[in-house]
Amino acid sequence: MDVAEHNIGTNQVQDIVGERCQKLFQDFLEEFSVNGELKHLPEALELIRPERNTLTVSFADLEQHNQQLATTILQEYYRVYPYLCRAVRNFALDRGQVPPSKEFYVSFTDVPTKIKFRELNTSRIGSLIRITGQVVRTHPVHPELVSGTFVCLDCQAVIRDVEQQFKYTQPTICRNPVCSNRSRFLLDVNKSKFVDFQKVRIQETQAELPRGCIPRSIEAILRAEAVETAQAGDQCGFTGSLIVVPDVGSLSMPGARSESGTRLQGTDGQNVEGVRGLKALGVRDLSYRMAFLACSVEPVNRKYGGLDPTKDEVTPELLKKQMTDEEWDKVYEMSRDKNLFQNLCESLFPTIYGNQEVKCGILLMLFGGVPKVTLEGTHLRGDINVCVVGDPSTAKSQLLKQVEEFSPRAVYTSGKASTAAGLTAAVVKDEESHEFVIEAGALMLADNGVCCIDEFDKMDPKDQVAIHEAMEQQTISITKAGVKATLNARTSILAAANPIGGRYDRSKSLKHNIAMTAPIMSRFDLFFILVDECNEVTDYAIAQRIVDLHSHLDECVQRTYNAEHIQRYITFARQFKPKISPDSAEYIVEEYKRLRQRDMSGATKSAWRITVRQLESMIRLSEAIARMHCQDEVQPNHVKQAFRLLGNSIIRVKEPDIHFDEEQEQYLDSATAMDVEESSENTEVAPVSGETNTSEAQQTKQATGLKISYDDYRHIANLLVLHMRRLEESSTEGEDGIRRSELVQWYLSEVEDEINSESELVQKKMLVDKVISRLISRDHVLIELKITGLKAGTSEGEEIAEQDPILIVHPNYVIDA
Repeated sequence: MDVAEHNIGTNQVQDIVGERCQKLFQDFLEEFSVNGELKHLPEALELIRPERNTLTVSFADLEQHNQQLATTILQEYYRVYPYLCRAVRNFALDRGQVPPSKEFYVSFTDVPTKIKFRELNTSRIGSLIRITGQVVRTHPVHPELVSGTFVCLDCQAVIRDVEQQFKYTQPTICRNPVCSNRSRFLLDVNKSKFVDFQKVRIQETQAELPRGCIPRSIEAILRAEAVETAQAGDQCGFTGSLIVVPDVGSLSMPGARSESGTRLQGTDGQNVEGVRGLKALGVRDLSYRMAFLACSVEPVNRKYGGLDPTKDEVTPELLKKQMTDEEWDKVYEMSRDKNLFQNLCESLFPTIYGNQEVKCGILLMLFGGVPKVTLEGTHLRGDINVCVVGDPSTAKSQLLKQVEEFSPRAVYTSGKASTAAGLTAAVVKDEESHEFVIEAGALMLADNGVCCIDEFDKMDPKDQVAIHEAMEQQTISITKAGVKATLNARTSILAAANPIGGRYDRSKSLKHNIAMTAPIMSRFDLFFILVDECNEVTDYAIAQRIVDLHSHLDECVQRTYNAEHIQRYITFARQFKPKISPDSAEYIVEEYKRLRQRDMSGATKSAWRITVRQLESMIRLSEAIARMHCQDEVQPNHVKQAFRLLGNSIIRVKEPDIHFDEEQEQYLDSATAMDVEESSENTEVAPVSGETNTSEAQQTKQATGLKISYDDYRHIANLLVLHMRRLEESSTEGEDGIRRSELVQWYLSEVEDEINSESELVQKKMLVDKVISRLISRDHVLIELKITGLKAGTSEGEEIAEQDPILIVHPNYVIDA
């Protein structure tokens, strides 16, 4: 029985301003046209669909149609918003078959009043404004009660349309005049109206942050179609109104217990009257906090044309349609550039001199490879991870900051100041609902972007372990506080690290120079080592560039393409999904075999062990190069460039100089002792011979103090191996190998033009002899055959020991290019 409809007429105060705005706004929807057609009619017809309930209106169109109405909405937005929604409802009802009970909403875009976080104060409450911030936390979507229908439990009267605002509100009194019920009501869920409701926390962006200040954050409330439009890590523009809500979280904090009513519990258990002080009364300061009620959310970091490239349906054709003719001509011109690689590197890092290999690697990281999913559902990552290791003042941090400023979705963090939860994700308790929610870390915030981690070697080992999964599987698994979730972290990692001790030690390999574990190192596709060397030409060029930067900045920075052109081109090129051609696949396999053999031979010291991950790195780099040239197929020349870059990255470790004296010291000491013994036996015949032999041995020991650079050692070794390989190819069966003395004589004949004296001849002979000994004993490149058979005519089968052994090349040895 709905007594209220028959007996009670509620007197409602009319809002003249709101009703006037409703009429004018409905006139705007019905009259505003573009090219003779009503602009908002197609979208209004879409509102018939059950999932649609919001009409989007451009504020610029509203200002063009009625400036006075636009000004009123700007100043009194929160007051007139319900009337604007009624205007949309009437407009939709007049144009289509819409259920009468359906609620409609309006959202505004292109609002001119953009406000910074620091300017949000009480003077902005209720007006229409736009703020920009980064989403750091999202809550689940809940249904919110907008208009409740209650049933009186005493007389069964129905009370309709009880407005709810941020808290559950029951009727103050039953509308039946003969019923005085004030508290016993039942919510009729079927006749009440609900709307989707979501809270997100947005934080002040770094660009707006004053120096010495901590970023501020505010809760944003999203309703209807605006829910789930902002994800953690997005930089979004929120249009809406600043409102004031009770701070429920502060009321639930520890303190004085709230009391309802004036009767207090006495000391003897009896209820007593009177005032016992503020704490006994449970008086709490009801504090308020500001929240932002958003009507529309627009990502401000979309890379181009209003499309979100992270979605699968975005294709190069769709992006081309979004471009103007001038923009498309520029993209086409860049794709036809024969020197595109070099021009992009110079335009991306115009203020950094040199380091071309590092720039190329970072550029390919921005293009990225193609992610794939196998038939079993295994995800193969396409993002490229790069690590830069080097001495201080080699522009490592500058490279990271440049990428952070350029990339539309990048997060910059420092390894020393980051924890495992700060890098991945943290589970925190909400202040109001006391539910556990996930707060995004740096890797989640950089999803589909780049995460720049400086001082990577300063991270604690337990924090480094936390990003193992994120770097390879590109997911973050959390199981804590009753929350079990697997989150996406599809990000490229650009890390910078300093060597142990501050300077790179050439006498040690890469793994002994940085404080990283082997699993972390294998997950990086490219390692670049920057060594601060003293070079007169390079030092002059760097000093000239720095002085020019400080004296006249604008003139010395020369870019072929500006940042907007590069960003648009990368966005367009990333939509290509190049396939590997059969020729390229065969070439990749051959190059991988060469890398493995070179790593296993022991002749060269690689930066780290070559594994299948380096094979996948080569595939990703090849796909990135094909993407950069906007091609649908990976060609062999792309694989060749990728292999060159990967090879330079892996074999970037330079060997120390080779000292032969340490290896021969024991041998010389024993030889000197034998000479002394022989001289002591012959002292009676020739007393001077002992002194002569001893002095000759000392001279020989001094002469053997040879030091040769690793490059010269490799050069001599390659000459010898190539000569032996030619002899093996031209020799008949059964004549493999060459005598050691013959090999020494051949080398001396090859370098006879460089020999000017007898002492140089002796030194060259000693040098090549030591190189051959090292190739046999340490590098195992040559095999020495000292025993070649059995002596003839002996019954015991005595072996033949060669005084001048035969040398052959190890069959698995591959000569370095």
